[in-house]
Amino acid sequence: MTQRVGEAPTQYNKGVARAAVRSKVRIHTKNFRVREGDEVHLEKWPTKVDPVYKSKDQYKSLLEEHVAKLSSMQRFHHASDRHAILLIFQATDAAGKDGAIRHVMSGVNPQGCRVYSFKQPTDAEVEHDFLWRTSRDLPERGRIAIFNRSY
Repeated sequence: MTQRVGEAPTQYNKGVARAAVRSKVRIHTKNFRVREGDEVHLEKWPTKVDPVYKSKDQYKSLLEEHVAKLSSMQRFHHASDRHAILLIFQATDAAGKDGAIRHVMSGVNPQGCRVYSFKQPTDAEVEHDFLWRTSRDLPERGRIAIFNRSY
């Protein structure tokens, strides 16, 4: 089932978008918030997450399913041409940002997605305020941009 840019979304794509909304993961922010004056006991915070799969075969099947869903949702996002998506990966060197981007975005059409790595500013970038280069690289409607190590 194909859909051209500018055409109205098909029933299939509408269903995919509704399914994505229904399957949202609930994150309780109070578990991650530390208010001023609160004591933090790091030994109470887990550093390892239990896997969501039981075997490598189940993992491959789950990954294939999610990649297909992500690809379909990207087509819907591009066709709707209403919003832009910006993903920001920020971590220290060797923390796995590149691998995470490669892994998570494996189902995305590269024509609708751009990755920007922010390293030491160039001479032209130094001439502007510090947010200029990020503002310059914001995605257009219907597109996805990834900022790798934002600032």
